[in-house]
Parts: sequence; C-alpha cells; structure tokens
Amino acid sequence: MEPVHLFDLAARHAQWASIRQTVISGNVANADTPGFAARDIEPFKNVLDSTHLRMTQTSPRHLDISGSPFGTGSTVREDTWAVNYSGNTVSLDEEMVKAGEVNRAYMLNNSIVRSFHRMFLASVRGGM
Repeated sequence: MEPVHLFDLAARHAQWASIRQTVISGNVANADTPGFAARDIEPFKNVLDSTHLRMTQTSPRHLDISGSPFGTGSTVREDTWAVNYSGNTVSLDEEMVKAGEVNRAYMLNNSIVRSFHRMFLASVRGGM
C-alpha cells in the first residue's frame, strides 16, 4: 500500500495559491501601465494532473474508477475582457474575481488540512 501524501498535496496547493495571488497583485499594481499585458498562471488542475497521483485501492471491495469517464469533460472559458485604449489588458473586475477564487482556494485548503489533522489525531488517540 502506498502512503497518502495529503499534506504534501495541500502544501503544493497553498504554494500555487500564493503564486497566483502574487501574479494577481502584480496585475492590479500595473492596471494603469500602458501596454501591460495581464498575466495568470496555469490552473491547479493542470499542476495536479502533472503530479501523476492516482487513487489507491486498499481493499478489493473498494470501487475501481480507473476506467471511469468522470472528470474528462473540462471546458475552457473564453476571455471576454476588453483591451483598454492604452493597450493594457488588465481588467480590475476580472482580477477581483480571480482574487476571490484564490481566497476560496485558501479556505478549501485550510478546511481539508484541518479535517485530516483532526482525523489523524483521533486515530492516534484511539490507538493508545
């Protein structure tokens, strides 16, 4: 049985959110800079796909979803934000939406780590 590296995954997600927050703040800081192109980083889903994590089946009675079609239908949202007359592509509305996404990512990450930490502590206390 392979170990579950949930805390490593949570740390990687927090690092991704931190980098995205830095990029968003740079976009907001350059909102009035002529010719500045707004930047973003790749979605965490792409980062997660590149880590090659797979589900572990620890019991023969667990479901095997390796051939399942779940998660194969992803869509990419087209950019509909306008370019300013100065050539600047930063939209403060879009950056605030992205900042909200980062905030939700931090909250989700924190909730997951807190839940698994409680489960870990409960399993340690139960074994004493």
